[in-house]
Amino acid sequence: MKQATVHIDHSGFYRRINILLMLVFFVMLSGYFGWFTTSPGMNKVFKMTSRLLMTISVYLVYRQIIKRGAVGSFSWQHLLSPALYALYLGIGLVSFLWSTDVSYSALQWFMDVESLVFSYFFIGSFILLNHFFPDSPIRLYKVLGHAIFYMILIFVIGYFVNPDLFMRMSHGGEEFRLGGFIMNPNELGMLAAVGITCYIFILYQKGQRIWTIIKILILLYAVVLTGSRSSTIGSLIVAFFHIKQSSNKKLKMLMYAGAALVIPVAVNTMIVKSEGNGGLEEVLSFTGRLPFWKALITEGLPHEPLFGFGFQRINYTLYFSSAHTYTASMAHNTFVQALMNLGFVGFTVVLFQLIFTIRAFIKADNKETSLMSLGIIIPVLINSFTEFGIFGETNYGILFYQLLVMYVSMKIQPRLTPGEKRYLRKRRPDLPNP
Repeated sequence: MKQATVHIDHSGFYRRINILLMLVFFVMLSGYFGWFTTSPGMNKVFKMTSRLLMTISVYLVYRQIIKRGAVGSFSWQHLLSPALYALYLGIGLVSFLWSTDVSYSALQWFMDVESLVFSYFFIGSFILLNHFFPDSPIRLYKVLGHAIFYMILIFVIGYFVNPDLFMRMSHGGEEFRLGGFIMNPNELGMLAAVGITCYIFILYQKGQRIWTIIKILILLYAVVLTGSRSSTIGSLIVAFFHIKQSSNKKLKMLMYAGAALVIPVAVNTMIVKSEGNGGLEEVLSFTGRLPFWKALITEGLPHEPLFGFGFQRINYTLYFSSAHTYTASMAHNTFVQALMNLGFVGFTVVLFQLIFTIRAFIKADNKETSLMSLGIIIPVLINSFTEFGIFGETNYGILFYQLLVMYVSMKIQPRLTPGEKRYLRKRRPDLPNP
């Protein structure tokens, strides 16, 4: 077949798809926040409806890309990562048979499946763009970074405009933390840390570095306002991770300067502020979480050791109570949560799924894919040790993890069918040898 000489201007199409993907992800994120704080019922309806609508919306964006001239035919690589994740959800589905609250387990499971479907079409859109539109400027880290930044900006502005709504009192009224009752401060801090790693990738490119640095500083400020130790640690590790990877000396110096600004904040957040709230002992006990985890494993788990209490359940009743620790409805550690709700069987699947996923990040064919996946998983994984996490109750940490699993597992089917080739020749005369 002769080389195509037809030129098609896709610039308007790129602008439209880029805006649509960013808006869809922004609204999808908003579906995890408790915006309707005065009405729990309305809050739940908003969360479910907005997420379902965004899953439908991202499918429509995906179809727009195919209609423009692409073939939505995928194959799988690093197969153990998605296969074990499917097995994890399969065990969760079967656990409805013994769950201590079937309706709750079912809601959590369906929300996880819904976000997985969203992730498939969201990541599928970028894979189609990268393969069939090689001159496309649309990048995953840009879309995620901008959506996260505008979400965090709402909270930072809210801190000045309406602190009663956007700030939460903690530690006996001695500390106010960004997030209010709209979002757990630790979760919000993790989101800001993910935004930072996305914007650092933008720094690697020439142009608009001043604006990018300003946005990173705003995100860092949000991390400080959340008072989240895990997010502060995550931001530091992300910074040093990128410093190690970068070959640009000026960029390295810039990152070292940024890290130098964060370190005093980290020391103040993790040690100095803790002196009035239990001291270093509180930090080392993960704010009292260690005794809680010990009680869960030694007192709760022996009742249902193999298959647990059912998907996202940690006890026969809503709360786990113990004479040796506080009362809570979730484990505040995604791995302990998996152990309690699916037992040793589910925990083993979860552990190996994570191992094979990180292995897929490291072995990714594209260096950008590898670095971005590792950069995003750092704050998400750190947060998973103290909060809901990637295998816990539904949260956007799960969404980010599912996006990464799809990002390293999906690829374009290398062999197109004759019908698919004819379709491309008709729709894309600018593509050589479709």
